[in-house]
Amino acid sequence: MSEVNTFARLGALWRERPWWLNLIWFFCLYMTFIYMPFDMFTKPYDRWEEIWFGFTLSGWPAKLTEPIHWAIYAAGSYGIWKMKSWMWPWAAVYSFQVVIAMAVFSILAGGGWISATVAGLLFMLPTVALFRARSLFDDTKTASRLERD
Repeated sequence: MSEVNTFARLGALWRERPWWLNLIWFFCLYMTFIYMPFDMFTKPYDRWEEIWFGFTLSGWPAKLTEPIHWAIYAAGSYGIWKMKSWMWPWAAVYSFQVVIAMAVFSILAGGGWISATVAGLLFMLPTVALFRARSLFDDTKTASRLERD
């Protein structure tokens, strides 16, 4: 009986946000619990890299900024799960940083302006969606939902 209740609650969690926000949530969960621990604790020194605003940091500068990325993904995981009000506008702001990073990285990697524009426009889609999602991030709705369950 409890398995049915668990699946019902998972279904309810899935339905309370748009599909695109669920994709971002699962990406944040993956980065928080699978990729970042692997990246931080198993990669050898010669493969330490972090990208900020399109610029690649290597070695110790990368390793020292890595916990910041981990904290951002963890905050995103929690904030989307609970639909916390502080996610707006910060999720969109971080997503816009990714737009800049993808464009700058494409140019620096030799991809040129066309690939930078395509990458930037592609990553603007979730940025605009997150910016327009202000009404979704409402702690009071989430709190009353949890009290009902």
